[in-house]
Amino acid sequence: MDKVVVITGASSGIGAALADSLAKRGAKLVLAARRKDELEAVAKRTGGLAVVADLTRAEDNQRLAREALAKFGRIDVWVNNAGKGITRAVSQLTDSDIDEMMLFNVKLPLYGMQAVLPHFKERNAGQIINVSSVLGRIPLFMPRAAYSGAKHYLNALTTSLRQELQPTHPGIRVTLVSPGVVKTEFGVNALHGGVDSRTIPTGQEVGEVGELIASVIEEPRDELYTRPAYKQQVADYYASLG
Repeated sequence: MDKVVVITGASSGIGAALADSLAKRGAKLVLAARRKDELEAVAKRTGGLAVVADLTRAEDNQRLAREALAKFGRIDVWVNNAGKGITRAVSQLTDSDIDEMMLFNVKLPLYGMQAVLPHFKERNAGQIINVSSVLGRIPLFMPRAAYSGAKHYLNALTTSLRQELQPTHPGIRVTLVSPGVVKTEFGVNALHGGVDSRTIPTGQEVGEVGELIASVIEEPRDELYTRPAYKQQVADYYASLG
C-alpha cells in the first residue's frame, strides 16, 4: 500500500492496532498521541513517525499535518481515532462532563479535519476517516449518554463534510467507522471510570477492528460497521420507533 496515513490516538487500542495492520501492508505511518513512551513503542514496531501532541488543541493538529508533510511530502489518509468515553447517568451530568465529551469527540476530530483539508483540496484527493461508535447511531447504554450524544454530533459533521466536498472536490472521501464494544482500555479510561471493555465477552478483538479499518483505506467507502449485525441493529431500532 503506497499511502501516507496519519493516525490519531495511536499509542494504544484501535489506533495502535490499525498501525500494525497498515505496517504489514507497507503504508507510511504518522502516529500521534499524548503518551510519549507508548507512542514511540508503536512507532518503533511499525516504522512510523511518532508525533507527540495534544490533539484537543487545534494548533497541535496543524503541527501534526506540517510534520507529516515535511517527512513524506503528502498525506493520503487522516484517521481521527482519538476520543474519550464517560460513565455517568444523564441526571448526574455536569457542565464539565459535557464540555469534555465535546472536546474529545467533536472538537478534536473537527480540528483534524480542518488541519488536513487544505492539503486534500489542493490535490482533490485524500481520505478522512472518523472513528465513531454504534452509540453514535442509537443510545444503547445509558451511562454513556453524553458520549453517545457527542458521537451523534460527529456523525452529523462527517456526513455534512461529505456533502460539502462532493460538488467541488469529489476526489476526497469521507468515511465513518462505527465499532461496538472493542476489547481495549476504553472503559477504564472513561471519565469517572467504568467497566474494563476487555472483560466484556461480546467485545470485538481490537486486531479485527484494525484490519477492517485498513480495508476501507484499501477500498474506500462512506461507512463501515465493524460487525454486520450492528447495521441491522440500528435499522431495527429505528423501525421499532415507527
